[in-house]
Amino acid sequence: MDRARLAANPFFASLPDDELDAVARIASGVDVAQGDALTTEGDFGHALFVVESGTADVTQDGVRIGTVGAGDVVGEIAVLASGRRTASVVATSPLTLLSLFKTDVWALERKAPEAARRIRAALDSHAASAST
Repeated sequence: MDRARLAANPFFASLPDDELDAVARIASGVDVAQGDALTTEGDFGHALFVVESGTADVTQDGVRIGTVGAGDVVGEIAVLASGRRTASVVATSPLTLLSLFKTDVWALERKAPEAARRIRAALDSHAASAST
């Protein structure tokens, strides 16, 4: 993955170059067509995703609880906490995403601590929203 592509994403913007390089080594691009599911509630989750472009609806128990777009993170709860997807995410437009696998995300704690902090902050924010 190209460092400039990561730096252009609001989620990774302003990370130090060495951290962008660490994330670039493990990130891969994913495209999802409009109407396709990115995640399905209850499934095991082995990757998290950072939205580059497009939008998606987030649902729990069939009820829409939010929308995600550029710079948003999805899938981090399964990767960092529960192991299972806590929501379904369905593309409402074509999506371009960055994908990070579970073991690679764990390794960021050492290699890119600020990136790891941002991912954990997304987890904390989503967990807090789910409990209210």
